[in-house]
Amino acid sequence: MAFKTITTIITDPVAERATLDAAIAFTARESGHLDVICLGVDRTQPGIYYSGTSAIAMQTSLAEADTAAARVEEEVKSILDTAGGMSATHPVAAQTGSLAQILGNYTRLSDIAVLPKPYGDERAHEHEAIVEAALFDARIPVLIIPPNTALPASLDTIVVAWNESREALTAVRHALPVLQNAKVVNIAIIDPPVHAPDRSDPGGALSQMLSRHGVPAEVSILAKTMPRVSEVIERHMTDLNADLLVMGAYGHSRLRESILGGATRNTLQMAEMPVLMAH
Repeated sequence: MAFKTITTIITDPVAERATLDAAIAFTARESGHLDVICLGVDRTQPGIYYSGTSAIAMQTSLAEADTAAARVEEEVKSILDTAGGMSATHPVAAQTGSLAQILGNYTRLSDIAVLPKPYGDERAHEHEAIVEAALFDARIPVLIIPPNTALPASLDTIVVAWNESREALTAVRHALPVLQNAKVVNIAIIDPPVHAPDRSDPGGALSQMLSRHGVPAEVSILAKTMPRVSEVIERHMTDLNADLLVMGAYGHSRLRESILGGATRNTLQMAEMPVLMAH
């Protein structure tokens, strides 16, 4: 399926300009339509105020979120008018606790969401919630754009992080439109289990499936020579001068990854190039 409806969620057009530019470029590349959700976040926590003041505080905070959403929309519109192409803006104000439900509803009919990296300097809790809303509530793939990173003019070299998981296969299926246009697709497998069903030919079945879709796939077996899987993948991508990483998201629970870490969280923290992931 081609990417015809692309969505991005912007809370700060200045800090997230790289994401907006990447969404515009990706939409133009796919000849699609871009929906920009201009988000104002109400960070009020119900129940923490004295009796009688909660409703007033919440009303004031929500009004400020509405104003913020309108301001974001005004700035985004000026950028879109210059860029051209088919696009629309949607001002949305939401409390932190309801982000998943609201954003999931707005993005569920999209083909992909282009979002900023959720971790790092000047990142807030809502950025993580935005990514998770797209992955878990809307069930769509996300293209993560690190700050100050432009989407490459062509995604010629793509690395697929493969571990036989359902999440990784889902990411590959969603990524087929970009994989089919790549010159090199490298299936990276780190320390494949010795008792795996495909132990005699790791990645062979996936490579065959991709070849039937016209994808030029090759397989790299990598040793875990660094403490984290994400570090091995990052080094491999640097060695190949890769343009994009495709991987499954949250093979473990989000709670476990938030406490103990995991490949998804670590990759998102370290990412210096675009990452396409799905759950």
